Amino acid sequence: MKTLISAIAGLAFSTSILADYPNKDIQGIIQWGAGGSTDTVMRSVSPYAEEALGTDIILTNRSGGVGAIATKFVNAKKADGYTLLMGAENPQMYKVLGLANLDYSDMVPINVLARGIPMLVAQNDAPFDTMQEMIDYIHANPGQIKVGSTGKGGLASIVMAMVESEVDLDVTTVPYNGDGPALTALQGGAIDVMPAVLGAAIQHIKAGRMKAIALVDDQVSPVLPDTAVITDALPSLAKYLPYGPFFGVFVKQGTPEEAVTKLTEAFAQGANKAEFQSLMESRGYGVMNLSGQPAVDFLENYRSVSSWLVHDAGFAKHSPAEFDIPRP
Repeated sequence: MKTLISAIAGLAFSTSILADYPNKDIQGIIQWGAGGSTDTVMRSVSPYAEEALGTDIILTNRSGGVGAIATKFVNAKKADGYTLLMGAENPQMYKVLGLANLDYSDMVPINVLARGIPMLVAQNDAPFDTMQEMIDYIHANPGQIKVGSTGKGGLASIVMAMVESEVDLDVTTVPYNGDGPALTALQGGAIDVMPAVLGAAIQHIKAGRMKAIALVDDQVSPVLPDTAVITDALPSLAKYLPYGPFFGVFVKQGTPEEAVTKLTEAFAQGANKAEFQSLMESRGYGVMNLSGQPAVDFLENYRSVSSWLVHDAGFAKHSPAEFDIPRP
């Protein structure tokens, strides 16, 4: 009888905790460094989610390993809803790249918030202004152009894999822990070119701190109407497009349903805020605001496309077929 009473008391206590969720600060672990695309999106939406939850979300940048360090950190924590992974698209390629044995299919999506458009930017005194001029210059000066990277499986590596699937480029790759530090290095002259996200680069471009070379898209963006699309120089890349990063909030599998529900509602409210949507639009991001099965469907399709893309580009350690990832 005592055992039964204890079990009932424990269940009541557990239910009370969940009903009171959240009753302390929540940790938000951002996969990439300060000033980058993921950081910008998460720091923009979190204040609105905090309002809905009635507690603080303490944001911490934990970069490294193409986001794998943050992903593994969150996965090692309790599944209690108090540690959020705030990440980008990179985990969907971890298994084929050999970076980790988990991806977003092993987590619960709280909200896929937004998508971005990749682009190529260059330091202002780079001796080229268009994609074709850049290709011609690299061919005439092999090994001289330094291109920033965020590691294999990062956006920069995917963009360069796309380009180099159609044209040989002899460049020097310089690694950084996120596009924020890489864009800072670009302004300082440490690198010449950086594949980045429009949302992270647009303010620098408008302020004259760097110049746009091309959008990695098949349509001109209204926020940078004078910037050409990459298919003007490389029309064969149209088969990969549109393609771009996404940004979402995730929790560990096993997180109580009540916590998942409250977090989902809070971030959905945040993504619906006019201020957040206006900021995203002004920076070239598209708001998605997906949760539940629509988020799962989107993530599975993205995993399929990106995993086979890195495999076909030749820098995957494993075939997507090993993980039952269908070819798109």
